[in-house]
Amino acid sequence: MFDRIRRSFDLVRASAQVLRQDNHLLLFPLISAGAWLLLVAAFALPVFGLAPVDGIGEGGLYSIGFLFYVVQYFVIFYFNTALVGAVMIRLDGGSPTLADGLRIANGRLPAILGYAVISATIGVILRAIQERLGFVGRLVVGLIGAGWALATFLVVPVIVTRDRGPMASISESTALLKRTWGENVTGHIGMGAAFGLVYFGLAGGSVLLAVLLLAAGAVSPVFFFLFGAVVVLALLACVLFQATLTGIYSAVLYRYAVDGSGTVGFDKAALATSFLPKA
Repeated sequence: MFDRIRRSFDLVRASAQVLRQDNHLLLFPLISAGAWLLLVAAFALPVFGLAPVDGIGEGGLYSIGFLFYVVQYFVIFYFNTALVGAVMIRLDGGSPTLADGLRIANGRLPAILGYAVISATIGVILRAIQERLGFVGRLVVGLIGAGWALATFLVVPVIVTRDRGPMASISESTALLKRTWGENVTGHIGMGAAFGLVYFGLAGGSVLLAVLLLAAGAVSPVFFFLFGAVVVLALLACVLFQATLTGIYSAVLYRYAVDGSGTVGFDKAALATSFLPKA
C-alpha cells in the first residue's frame, strides 16, 4: 500500500514536469472555467426573475435541468479533449499550441456531444435517486458516481486517439480499467489526496493567520478583504493546476495501458508498477 501511494506521488511529480514544459496547457481548463461561468449565468437568469418562468411546471424544470447538464458536460468534455489532445502531441515529442488542442476537439464534436448526453442522463437519474431516497440515496449515488468516474476515466483519451463514438469509448475505457487497473486505482486516488492536503493546508493556514492577525488588532477591514481575495485566488489556482495535471495523468496512463510504451517526462518503471494486472 505504501509503495502504491509513493508511486502515485511520483506520477504527480512527473505530470508536473510535463506541465512545466508546456505551462500554456493551463489555458484549457482556464477557458473551460470561464465558459462554465457564462453558462451558469445564462441558466441562472430565470432564477433571479430576469426571464419569465411561469407555467413551466415540474416537467419543464426537469427538462431545463437536463439541458443544463448536457451543455455543462459538453463544455467540460470539449476542453478536456482539447487538453488531452495537446498533451498527446507533447508526449510524442511535439510542441502543441492552444490551436492544436482546439482543432483536435473540433474534430471530435459528435463523440463529445454524445458523451455529454450520456453523462447528463446518468447525472439526472442519480439526482432523482438522491432526492427521493434521502440519506440512502446519497450513499447510493456516491457509490455509483465513484464507479462511473473510474470506469470513464480514460474515455477522453480514447476519443482523442481512437476517434470512436461515445458508447465505444466508454466500453474501451471500462475494458482498460478491468484489464490493467482492476483494484489498483491508487494513482488516481493519490492525486486527489495530494491536492486535498494542499487545499487543507492552504485553507487551514489562512484561517490560522487570519485569527492571529485579528487577535493582534492591527489590521483593517480592507486588509481582510484583500487577504480573502488572495486566498480565493490561490484556491482557484490550485483547482486549475489539478485539472490540468489530471488531463496529463489520464493521457499518459492511457498510452501506457494501450501499448506499454514509455513517455517523455515519465519513468517507465513507475508506470509499469501502476499497471499491475488485477489478481
